[in-house]
Amino acid sequence: MSCLIKDTTREQREKIIKDAIALSTLDALPPTDECMELMQLYIDGKLEVSEILTILITRYEKKYA
Repeated sequence: MSCLIKDTTREQREKIIKDAIALSTLDALPPTDECMELMQLYIDGKLEVSEILTILITRYEKKYA
């Protein structure tokens, strides 16, 4: 199944994010507010998941490099 914006409805993207958060918080802290804002942009159809990953990795590298 594709998670691309063009292949999903807003409702499907909301479910994808809810499921991802549920899985990630099983053994980790909840996502930061910054991460939640980026995920909302995916739900709104403004950023693809791949773009969010690039943003988060870049920010992490700048902060911890």
